[in-house]
Amino acid sequence: MLVIDASIAVKWVIEEDGTQEALALRRGGRLIAPDLLVPECANILWKKVQRKELSKEEALLAARLLQGAEIELLPTRALLAAAARLAIELEHPAYDCLYLALAMDNDCRFVTADARFVHKLAQKRGARFRGKVIALIEGGAEPMEARSRD
Repeated sequence: MLVIDASIAVKWVIEEDGTQEALALRRGGRLIAPDLLVPECANILWKKVQRKELSKEEALLAARLLQGAEIELLPTRALLAAAARLAIELEHPAYDCLYLALAMDNDCRFVTADARFVHKLAQKRGARFRGKVIALIEGGAEPMEARSRD
């Protein structure tokens, strides 16, 4: 079981760096995400239209494809306190910390293509995060602690 975020899900429907690695995750077993994934994906698609990276039609097709993706969406309410605690500790937006809180709550790993968040977590070398985050990188996904040694 893996927690994925919107940076992963969008790569399933929009060709960009890391798409092949993100698609490979779909073959790896059960994928879960907080229900926050839905508005985050919609927002990413909207931004891509605004930046002229996608047409309106392409964005709407991508949204329909994501709607049918096999991701178990879990409610965020129970994660509120944990996400707030992580956001304060990491000095990072709580939106991203919801995904990490879900992974910690389910004792599984969190996969993201958000390099800024991975870097922030790598700076916090505490045992709490070790082995919990996988950074999607060109050429495959690798555990965060492997990247933090580079």
